[in-house]
Amino acid sequence: MVTVSNAYCLPSVPVRFRSVRAEPLVAPSISDDRGPMPAQLITRPPQPPVTVRVFTQRFSSTRLGARLARHLAVHRLDAWGFPYGSAFSDDVGAVVGELTANAVTHGRVPGRDFELRLAVVGGLARTGTLRIDVTDTRTERRPPPPGGIGPAPADAEAGRGLVVVAALATRWAVLDRAGVGKTVRAELDLAPGVGGLSETPLQSLAQTLATINHGG
Repeated sequence: MVTVSNAYCLPSVPVRFRSVRAEPLVAPSISDDRGPMPAQLITRPPQPPVTVRVFTQRFSSTRLGARLARHLAVHRLDAWGFPYGSAFSDDVGAVVGELTANAVTHGRVPGRDFELRLAVVGGLARTGTLRIDVTDTRTERRPPPPGGIGPAPADAEAGRGLVVVAALATRWAVLDRAGVGKTVRAELDLAPGVGGLSETPLQSLAQTLATINHGG
């Protein structure tokens, strides 16, 4: 038979919470040969509010996953102040659509997902940038680097994805991923206004596709 002693059981003690009022930070008074010096109030410059805008989500490496990623990207932009149907929203949707389609077509590994990450980056001293990262787990199949993409043949049914990305994005690159896989990153610069930022006048998607199709 095992006997459990309650010698170490503590009696229940009521817990009381007390509100504390924040007091201004005051430097302690000091003394020198001239006598005590008065205390000085330390003031800090006001800090501007910081809004973090980051969206990260994994999707199945399927066509349905790619379509869902594009839909959620545009939905997130609308929540950030870039309305549905605006030129900027359409451009970002096109870039996300092309990058995710490439991820599920050329970067697919059975049983592995791809990841979409959106982030508004940039300090107060410069215009912001919307960064789009699409990461897959296939290392060996990498797209050509920026500047190495030629126009697709007029009768080709594919091959225009990165041409669209290069036309709409301010810059883009292919990055190594820790472990396995790769990340294709596209960035679109912004100007102060909509959603805390305003749209940069970018070439419309229709104009871009027309230029690509005519080899211009």
